[in-house]
Amino acid sequence: MRITLLILFSLYTINGIAQERTYQATCIAFYNFENLFDTEDDPNINDEEFLPKGKRLWDKELYNEKLENMSYVVSMMGTNVTPDGPAVLGVCEVENKKVLEDFVKQKNIANRDYQIVHHDSPDKRGIDVALLYQAKYFTVEHVKPFNLDIMKTKKDTLFSRDILLVSGKLNNESTHIMVNHWPSRGGGENKAAAYRQKAGQICRNITDSLYQADPSCNIIIMGDLNDDPTSPSIKKYLDAKSKVSKTPEGGLYNPLCDSYKKGIGTTAYRDSWGVFDQIIISKSLLDKKEDQMLFYKAEIFKQPWMIQTTGRYKGYPKRTFSGDAYNGGYSDHFPVLIYLVKEI
Repeated sequence: MRITLLILFSLYTINGIAQERTYQATCIAFYNFENLFDTEDDPNINDEEFLPKGKRLWDKELYNEKLENMSYVVSMMGTNVTPDGPAVLGVCEVENKKVLEDFVKQKNIANRDYQIVHHDSPDKRGIDVALLYQAKYFTVEHVKPFNLDIMKTKKDTLFSRDILLVSGKLNNESTHIMVNHWPSRGGGENKAAAYRQKAGQICRNITDSLYQADPSCNIIIMGDLNDDPTSPSIKKYLDAKSKVSKTPEGGLYNPLCDSYKKGIGTTAYRDSWGVFDQIIISKSLLDKKEDQMLFYKAEIFKQPWMIQTTGRYKGYPKRTFSGDAYNGGYSDHFPVLIYLVKEI
């Protein structure tokens, strides 16, 4: 039997008296798992530092602790609104499907029976994106990866993570989810800016194609975009709006803009906070229609125990490693959540 939290809040008034309606909530989330590698050598990728004899001394004990830590965070996400937590969870920085299979078996979340959609990307380190979902909320109908096809020169391809498009039914509504991990800022913000802009344009092109095929469909774009909501890759190329009122038909809305403007971030670098982790939604989730899902709110999920309290990264997300020293944390990113509600 499906358990949901019934949310009560005032939507309108009649003769000055607030009228309450009852809604069923669904949580959608994204989390950068920060180097979730197994302990086995894969000769096809650069995973040497995450091996028992590598510089991180990454053994079974540390691997199992990492799995438990990450599963604990996921077990707590969204439960103040819906006890099932994330119905759909996008993740990045996972080495392969095996680490996800180990993850979903963790005791903290095993009862949710998360299913896995994974695709091996051409990233040289072997880190991929994936989608986890609870089958009682989401049914997968089609999966398609999109290569970024980014070239440094005519002879040298920049290998990056593919965009993973997963299409299906979310609460019986046609929904398309894109999971992203755009090229990093290694070597400086501007060095790979054009690559992220290309990624934003590809997501925009996919969005337009989906809308053309079905103008009423729901679209959710999530990921570690390595850019902020006001960066050109998102504001110009993806064309995600910061205000509901400015979002046109066929458009996209970015509910994490407000957090960014308030200085509330998902990750920090040199004491500067950014909102690299984002969930962007289609106009269809903003329009109140009878018996259909509606965007309720977004949040950056962080708890005191997820924050580093000492040392170089004090105040930052508590990460797994501080340099090469094991820190016993979770991730160097905070997860992001949105809640969709449907009147019942």
